[in-house]
Amino acid sequence: MPGQLATALSSLTNGEPWNESTKLRRRCLRTTRRVLLAIYIYMDQEPSPAIAAPFPASKRAKMASKLFPAMLLLTAVTMAGLAAGARAGGIAIYWGQNGNEGTLAQACATGNYKFVNVAFLFTFGRGQKPLLNLAGHCDPATSGSCTFVGADVKSCQSRGIKVLLSIGGGVGSYGLSSAADAKQVADYLWDNYLGGTSASRPLGDAVLDGVDFDIESGGSAHWDDLARELKKYSGKGSAYKPVYLAAAPQCPFPDAMLGGLGGALGTGLFDYVWVQFYNNPPCQYTKAGGAGNLASAWQKWASIPARQVFLGLPAAPAAAGGGFVEPSDLLSEVLPVVQKSPKYGGIMLWSRFFDGQTGFSDKVKSSV
Repeated sequence: MPGQLATALSSLTNGEPWNESTKLRRRCLRTTRRVLLAIYIYMDQEPSPAIAAPFPASKRAKMASKLFPAMLLLTAVTMAGLAAGARAGGIAIYWGQNGNEGTLAQACATGNYKFVNVAFLFTFGRGQKPLLNLAGHCDPATSGSCTFVGADVKSCQSRGIKVLLSIGGGVGSYGLSSAADAKQVADYLWDNYLGGTSASRPLGDAVLDGVDFDIESGGSAHWDDLARELKKYSGKGSAYKPVYLAAAPQCPFPDAMLGGLGGALGTGLFDYVWVQFYNNPPCQYTKAGGAGNLASAWQKWASIPARQVFLGLPAAPAAAGGGFVEPSDLLSEVLPVVQKSPKYGGIMLWSRFFDGQTGFSDKVKSSV
């Protein structure tokens, strides 16, 4: 490393862009030399002439000893900043279930979201023809009707936002009858929404980033098989993209459909788990009762073998039957609890329509 820094320094001192006519730049250059000299001495290496020349050998060790504590402090501050950045969360949102919520591209253009779940593929498995429902946006049953959504997917991805297809939902006809059925569904998802090829891709040639399991009915069998089959496709296809897996279990632990330490969520294959802390009084926040029940359930969910766990909330009181948390209460009472977990990934909101009505994400995004 010192050699690379010395090379960079030499290029700065010898090149025209670096004008040493000002005292400030001369001081910066001399300070840089001092720091590099300290690094060389600490690493027990002979400094290059470009670094050592301005400083007599008799003063080098003393100079390095004075600078080294400052270097340690700078390193500690830098590492703390990196750690804080690593803990910084993002917001996941559900889009697709209200024609008045605006386009997918408009949702992503807000800059508020890190993940968008396109909802829902509400019919699949058990020999059924898979059906996508994007209520009011387009009719997937009509060929080419929803390809503009695919263009929006690409727009979102160009902003660094991951776009996943959400399967299941609160109302639908879905389930898996066997491991073979799970493989068939995985193959369909790959060919029609991920990196595979099919003549009937509802969203055109857009390649989504993964699949979200919002499994609220259909039984608990074979969701682990579906997760395994989908993960086998990671790195495949012309784009060699990973296949991300997400899930939206209910907050009572373990989830009746997807499990917790066992079941599909116990496989360790899920990257993101946004737990629904709403419509479930035993584990949701209440103004009167505070965050105690939520905190207890969160501790259990934070123990599952998933990469990140998110706090799922309604974006408005009307978005759910219970569990709405005022932004001020979220910031003062709930986030300080859940952000202690090393697996904390951020929050999930239901849904884009309600978030647009209340501006919930605008109010909390800087603290999430």
